[in-house]
Amino acid sequence: MMYALALLPLTLAAGGGLDYARAVEVKTSMNEALDAAALAVAQSKDLTPDQMQTLAQQYFNANYHQSSDYGTPVAVTVTKVGQVITVSTTCNMPTTMLRMAGLANWTVTSTSSVTFGQTKLWVALVLDNTGPMSDSDRSGNTKIASLKTASHSLLAMLQGAAGQDGDVKVAIIPFAKDVNAGIGSVNANWIDWTDWEAANGSCNISGKTTTGACKVAGTWTDAYCSSSKYTTQKSCTDAKKTWTAASCNIPGYSSQSSCKGAIGTWTPAKHATWNGCVTDRGNPSPIGPDTQYNYDVTNLSPVPGRTTSLFPAEQYSSCTQTVTTLTKEWNTLSTAIDAMSANGSTNQTIGLVWGWHALTDGAPLSPGALPDQTQRVIIILSDGLNTQNRWSGNGSQQSSDVDARMALVCTNAKADGVIIYAVYVDINGAQGNSSVLQKCASPGDGKYYDLTSSGQIQQAFNDIGLQITNLRVTR
Repeated sequence: MMYALALLPLTLAAGGGLDYARAVEVKTSMNEALDAAALAVAQSKDLTPDQMQTLAQQYFNANYHQSSDYGTPVAVTVTKVGQVITVSTTCNMPTTMLRMAGLANWTVTSTSSVTFGQTKLWVALVLDNTGPMSDSDRSGNTKIASLKTASHSLLAMLQGAAGQDGDVKVAIIPFAKDVNAGIGSVNANWIDWTDWEAANGSCNISGKTTTGACKVAGTWTDAYCSSSKYTTQKSCTDAKKTWTAASCNIPGYSSQSSCKGAIGTWTPAKHATWNGCVTDRGNPSPIGPDTQYNYDVTNLSPVPGRTTSLFPAEQYSSCTQTVTTLTKEWNTLSTAIDAMSANGSTNQTIGLVWGWHALTDGAPLSPGALPDQTQRVIIILSDGLNTQNRWSGNGSQQSSDVDARMALVCTNAKADGVIIYAVYVDINGAQGNSSVLQKCASPGDGKYYDLTSSGQIQQAFNDIGLQITNLRVTR
C-alpha cells in the first residue's frame, strides 16, 4: 500500500522531468527563430508595423523546426522602441505525464531583442576584381558571383542600420593592378599624364608605337637597283630593272645628313580616349614615392605641380569597373556591385589606399568632412597574393615589393583611426594563409577571415556587418 501510494508522485515527478525537457527544447528552438526574426526586422528600413510583423513571422517560420507534437507557437509580436526591436511569442506545449495531475499544457514564452549601437558609418568595400576571381569551388560557385551576392546582403544590412538617412554611407573600390577613377575625372588636376602620353599616341614614322621609339634619329637608305649588277639609275632602268630612290624613314627629309639629324614627331592621343585607370603614384625607390611624403602609401591629397603626389593615368585594360565614391544612394551601390567583373593581376595596395581616400576629405574622391561620432571602416576581400604594381611583379608570382607597400598602407590607415577587416578567399586552402592580409586587419577577434570556399563569403560579410553596425541580440 505504501509503495502504491508513493508510485503516483514518483511517476508525476519523472513525467514532470520529461515535460520540462520538452519545454526546454521548445524554448531553445523559439529563441533561435526569434533571434533570426529580430535581426531581419532590424536590418530592414522604413517598414510599417504590419510589414515588420509579416517579415518577423516569415523568418520565425523559416527557422522554427520543432514538431507540431510540441504545440504551435502563436503569431509573433513585434515592437520598436528607440533603437530596440523586440520580437516575442508563446507556445502552449501539450504535456505528457503532467496531464495526469491536471496540467494539460505548459506555457513556454520567449522574447528576443536586437539593439542598435553605432549607426553612423563610412564604409569602403575594397573588392578584388582580378582574373582568378572567376574561379569556382567544388559547388560550382565562382568567387566573383558569391562576392556579389554577399555584398548585396551587406548593403541591405548597412542600409537598415542607418538611424537617419545618411548616417551610413558606402564606397565601392574594385581593384586589379590599377583602379578605375572614372573617365569623368579626365580634367582633374590630380592626374599625371606623363607616362600615359608617352605610351598612347602616334608617330609620323610608320611602326613606331611609343614616344621612345619615335624619337630615335632617322635612318637613311641609299638608292639601289633590284639587281645588284647595276649601280646607276640609267643602267638599272635600261636593263628593265627597278630602281629605288634613296630615302629617309622620316617623311620630309631628302638628304642623308638631314635624315640622320632628324627625329620623329610623337603626337599624344587625346585624353578623351583614356579608359579611367590610374596606377600607383610616386616613384619606386625607396619604398614609397619619395623620402619625404611616401605618397603611394598615404591618404595625403595630391598637390598640383608636385608630380609624385599625382595619380598617373594608365591605359590598363583590366580595370573595367569604376570606383563608386562614398554615397547613401543604395541603388547606385547595388548597380556598381552587379557591374563587377574579373580581370587582371593583383595589387591590394592600390585598392586599400583608394579605399582610404574614399573615407578622407579632399581629392581625389572628396567625400566631405567626417561627421561627428562616425566610424570609418575598410573591408578588403581578396583571393590571391600581390603579384604586380606600377614598378614590380609579373602578374603571376607573389611580389615582396607590393607586400611591403601594402604593409605601410595598413599601418598608416589604422594609425589614422580606420578599422580594417580583411577577408582572404583561398579555395580549398590551396595557397595557405595570407600573412599580409592577416597583419593588415585591425587587432581583435573577427577582423581577419581565412575562407576556403566561395560560399563562406556570405557568412563572413554577415559577421562583419553585425560587428560594424553593433547589432546585438539581447533577452
